[in-house]
Amino acid sequence: MTTLAELVRGFAALLTPAAGNDAKLTEWIATARGVDLPHLRSLTNGLETDRSAVDAAVTLPYHNGRTEGVNTRTKRIMRQMHGRAGFDLIRHRILLP
Repeated sequence: MTTLAELVRGFAALLTPAAGNDAKLTEWIATARGVDLPHLRSLTNGLETDRSAVDAAVTLPYHNGRTEGVNTRTKRIMRQMHGRAGFDLIRHRILLP
């Protein structure tokens, strides 16, 4: 459990974008694979699948959180209005907060 807690803390530190985080992530993945924890091995395999996107996420200060929030809100409104309203009412609810 102590090793798992240390690895989780190390990964959490990598989530703040910084310039050298891509090298630190490689070290973290090697350390996590050395421990016999199947869930961490699954996580490291997922991180290695699309490495360029993961490196960009841990090194660049840009994100699309606001866009994802708008998409989530739009989908929620559409689910609430499903079968009850036409396009005009849905458009009105989306454009007027």
